[in-house]
Amino acid sequence: MEILAGNANQAREALGARLRDLRKDAGLTGRTLASLAGWQSSKVSKIEYGKQAPSEADIHAWCLHTGFERHVSDLIAAVRNIETQYVEWRRQLRSGTKRRQEGSIAWEEETYLFRVFQPIMIPGLLQTAEYARLIFSKAIDFYDIPDDLDSGVQARMERQKVLYRGDRRFHMIIGHAAMQTHGAEREIMIDQLERLLTLMTLPRLRIGIVPVRAVFEVTPLHGYWIFDERMVLVETHSAELKITQPHEIELYIKAFEAFSRSAVYGREASSLITQEVSRLTNKPSE
Repeated sequence: MEILAGNANQAREALGARLRDLRKDAGLTGRTLASLAGWQSSKVSKIEYGKQAPSEADIHAWCLHTGFERHVSDLIAAVRNIETQYVEWRRQLRSGTKRRQEGSIAWEEETYLFRVFQPIMIPGLLQTAEYARLIFSKAIDFYDIPDDLDSGVQARMERQKVLYRGDRRFHMIIGHAAMQTHGAEREIMIDQLERLLTLMTLPRLRIGIVPVRAVFEVTPLHGYWIFDERMVLVETHSAELKITQPHEIELYIKAFEAFSRSAVYGREASSLITQEVSRLTNKPSE
């Protein structure tokens, strides 16, 4: 995907190629399309070769005159995110971790259904303060960003209030490895796992655990968050990717449903967590 490379020019070129295909499929020349839309003749070629980003009005006109109006929503999503989908972590975190957490609060307040897949980490909304402190301290060192550890952790804890407000629903799938690969002090991890057991009693929060020996229907390449059906948030080492194109969101939802079939819930999930707590405390599981 071009956006993953952080190259907006490539993204514009890819969008232009899609629009060129629609024009050709409609049997129109660039000059004819420009005439129908009331544009200068050079505008079509500039858009098709990524020299000019089309506006939303341009997309509507393009699809209207080519007879492909069913593609309007998908193409507009691409236009809206060419410049904003890919946000480099260093740029996003340049003022520290707190501001990024406050941004998450805004997204989460607008969301009704959260679907989260995290193969090797406890999701932020479920973290204890000490576990979050460990994650943030590693990020501060790795990205060499301002050290606002205390305020960043406080902001993450503030985010967690969304779990208890309104009628939102949460479905979170965590890899078994997240309970075993952490680099945390034993006491921190025990508290975190016990926190998970407590949170599993919340009526609108469904937590699934993917066992180590689970059979995957799709490869778990990375973790991600799905906000209703309007956005998917993917974190890489270098950047954060916001996906809003409908056909891509559908793929992530399809993958999430596959992961849910590999996960265990309820008593089975609690048992896996309890076994890990027992291992860490050197006590036999009940």
